[in-house]
Amino acid sequence: MSGLGGLNKSPDGVVIGLAQLQLPTVVSTADLAKQTERICAMVSKARRGSPAMDLVIFPEYSLHGLSMDTNPEIMCSLDGPEVSAFKEACASHKIWGCFSIMEYNPAGNPYNSGIIIDDKGELRLYYRKMHPWVPVEPWEPGNLGIPVCDGPNGSKLALIICHDGMFPEMARECAYKGANIMIRTAGYTAPIRHAWQVTNQANSFCNLIYTASVCMAGSDGTFNSMGEGMIVNFDGTPLVTGNGMPDEIITGEVRPRLADEARRLWGVENNIYQLGHRGFVAVRGGAGDCPYTYMNDLAAGKYRLPWEHEVEVTDGTSCGFPRPTRAYEK
Repeated sequence: MSGLGGLNKSPDGVVIGLAQLQLPTVVSTADLAKQTERICAMVSKARRGSPAMDLVIFPEYSLHGLSMDTNPEIMCSLDGPEVSAFKEACASHKIWGCFSIMEYNPAGNPYNSGIIIDDKGELRLYYRKMHPWVPVEPWEPGNLGIPVCDGPNGSKLALIICHDGMFPEMARECAYKGANIMIRTAGYTAPIRHAWQVTNQANSFCNLIYTASVCMAGSDGTFNSMGEGMIVNFDGTPLVTGNGMPDEIITGEVRPRLADEARRLWGVENNIYQLGHRGFVAVRGGAGDCPYTYMNDLAAGKYRLPWEHEVEVTDGTSCGFPRPTRAYEK
């Protein structure tokens, strides 16, 4: 249950709002300022619509739209006016907020970044997208790992962005670092709908973690984003599912204490514990080795698929981006 969308809040509950923001077109600094104002107005709408709401989540691309424009003039920074406006909105309305920015990077392509701001206007989490949606997105691969922060009412929050959620390792890392709520923001369009749903559910179940996910919604005249706000219980059961309606805020309540309890008390399907304690019925404490070839190879810098030489799309040229010449430096 989700407390009728948070209308009946439990003492240990966290009420979440998923803002299916209308997909914007942002070309100029004036457009960027206008969209910043729009997002801040939606923070106000979230508070007016739900006095019990603890956290409002905005999708990836809510500030910049889906143009993939890397123009430095409209890129953001943590100390820029856009983030300052978000901080002021959260403090003014006494609500936590999760926001998306395309972040200026003097050393290369911009980062696709996400931030969480608390109800006092303080930055609590800062993340750079680890897995840009190649070959479509030009963003620099993130280099901050996956941070976790204390959130409202006993929650521990992690944030991943869009395509990140297609990699089970990402959700596992969030849970391994203690998160009991994983936020996933996205700009996905309709062809990804089924994959979106099943990965949100699998990420929750495999890690005993609540997932709260939302996309942009509506059309910018070229792209149609799907909305699809979705809160999933830690057992993989959808609690709240949204729609494609632009500017609707999908709400629901989660109870982090119950996820924490399941992680302590479950025997069957406590998968995140059992990964590192294989077969503990047969051997004391279970096997704690790493039997997975891909993990060992990745850690050693030797990750290579058996069909690696047959992969045809290995850069962004099919989507109009130049072939990169610069190697990755963490």
